[in-house]
Amino acid sequence: MSTDTNVAVETQFCTFHLTNLMFGIEVERVQEVIRAQPMTGVPLANPVVEGLINLRGQIVTALDLRRRLELPARPEDLEPTNIVVRTSVGQLSLLVDRIGDVVDVDQATFEGPPETLEGVARELITGAYKLDGALLLVLDTEAAVRLPGVV
Repeated sequence: MSTDTNVAVETQFCTFHLTNLMFGIEVERVQEVIRAQPMTGVPLANPVVEGLINLRGQIVTALDLRRRLELPARPEDLEPTNIVVRTSVGQLSLLVDRIGDVVDVDQATFEGPPETLEGVARELITGAYKLDGALLLVLDTEAAVRLPGVV
């Protein structure tokens, strides 16, 4: 019986885009992806909270990832896509510009966060994978949903 120590360990990521950046969340954290939904505002909420959506009778908080990552505001004519994720605090919707593909990455190609990342993005990105012609930034979902000033 032989053991192959050179077996590649692959992980799947659901990819999405914000501005010209590509991000990924582990597939097992993603419950579903849905198009833009009617949203109810939440007065006095953290500015990252875009509102509440009704997901088949369940109320889910929607967070604007552009605001969370301190990126420029989404253009008015661009409707966000909801990525409903499972977190330690329950289901949350992350609003993104557009959804990408599910990609397989080799764990051996994982690198730390790029030196060019600044501000809050540095705290929310665990690292990156170099893909053909793109850089996949891995979002720390738990850190992203922990909003500043909220216990």
